[in-house]
Amino acid sequence: MTYILWIIQALLAMTFLFAGGTKLVLPIEVLTSMGSPNQIHLPGLFIRFIGVCEVLGALGLILPGVLRIRPNLTPLAAAGLVIIMIGATALTFAADGIGAAVLTLVIGILAAFVAYGRWRLVPHRSRVSSK
Repeated sequence: MTYILWIIQALLAMTFLFAGGTKLVLPIEVLTSMGSPNQIHLPGLFIRFIGVCEVLGALGLILPGVLRIRPNLTPLAAAGLVIIMIGATALTFAADGIGAAVLTLVIGILAAFVAYGRWRLVPHRSRVSSK
């Protein structure tokens, strides 16, 4: 189970680093004009905020487990990403229908699986300091 969680965490981290990094790098005018014609338009600064949250969530999926510093932050990062994906699924469903919202729904379910898995099934072990 540990290996499955690590694989999903790595894939989610890459996904959210790319999505969040794109929201941070592109000009606000481009971000607000992207998407389908039916898209619900969001303020540019809100999109930037979501990008920051996605990048921080991606780092929170990987770094606590790798560094073994505060590993209890991993399920919290995954839970935060679930909240983001609930919003993304709702907006995508409202604008483009169920077919387009399936991908965001699956990513949200994977993030929920990581949150539950790292919280209950296979929590990270903290680094033990020898004094």
